[in-house]
Amino acid sequence: MTQAPTRPTVDVVIPCYNYARFLGACVRSVLDQPGVDVRVLIIDDTSTDDTPEVMAELTKDPRVEGRRHEVNQGHIATYNEGLLEWAKADYTVLLSADDLLAPGALARAAEVFQANPNVGMVYGRVVYYADHDDLPSIVTPPAGRTVWSGVDWIENRCRTGQNVLSSPEAVVRTSVQQRVGGYRPDLPHAGDLEMWMRIAAVSDIGYVRGKPAAYYRVHQQSMFRTQFSSVFADLEQRQAVFDRFFAEHPDLPPRLKNLANRSIAKDALWRAVRAYDRDKLAEIPTEELVEFAREVYPHAERLPEYRALGRRKALGPALCSRTQVFVGAHLAKRGRGLIGKQVWKWRGQ
Repeated sequence: MTQAPTRPTVDVVIPCYNYARFLGACVRSVLDQPGVDVRVLIIDDTSTDDTPEVMAELTKDPRVEGRRHEVNQGHIATYNEGLLEWAKADYTVLLSADDLLAPGALARAAEVFQANPNVGMVYGRVVYYADHDDLPSIVTPPAGRTVWSGVDWIENRCRTGQNVLSSPEAVVRTSVQQRVGGYRPDLPHAGDLEMWMRIAAVSDIGYVRGKPAAYYRVHQQSMFRTQFSSVFADLEQRQAVFDRFFAEHPDLPPRLKNLANRSIAKDALWRAVRAYDRDKLAEIPTEELVEFAREVYPHAERLPEYRALGRRKALGPALCSRTQVFVGAHLAKRGRGLIGKQVWKWRGQ
């Protein structure tokens, strides 16, 4: 008698803090996944709303388990508890209680893993939304799969200096996740990028084109998603990520660290450029941005953004803003950004 093939198993960790109103829909988006055996692991980080009652109802389904902290642990400790201590399935997903998995996402990711044993993480397109009851309509690109070597994927992160994942669209091979560890407590705001690169340092990375993988809710007080008041915060956080990562992976080609530094410096200089274009020098510390760029990348003065800043300094911020003499350059850069965003939606990079 032929034994039926074993279905892939996926543990979906759902940290929840005062998101009882979203938790049911989030869990259903997991339980309705076809083609895989799922286990939902809810961690209530001492919510003060109805999360305990909602969780008690959801755990009547044997595929759903829950635990509640007696004392609030914070997001990093909660994430790592689920990913490193609780998850045991073939693959693991970290899903915020106000996000949703897209139909069929886990089976599509599992197919990539099963066909490519060296792949440690698979992700797909994420769709941003604001209302569970009004998910945005999207244009679905042609279906397909891409697998990058880990080093190639890291190089693309260095080339842009940006993250390309929001988190709910990422499925990680559990053995790889537990090998590289979880989120770094000393990188609370950009640690996901550093963790993805750690995964890429030991494995290949897969991307599923076509149908979306997850829905990410965007709102003013998103769970654990802080808006930084400092103009330097985002730059400093990303620079800290690359510094930490390359310090721990000295075997990687040195040109990658240089490429990352160059990307961060270009970003800092462009923010200074835009401050002149909008006459915002009283609000944006342009000289500090230039100094930051020089510290990060010693050849900052050779960058086109540095020369663009020099042209604006020659005219002054008031004239730049009033005449919009450099609007063409801004529109061209914005156009490249929009094209890049569309390419990202279709290709994952």
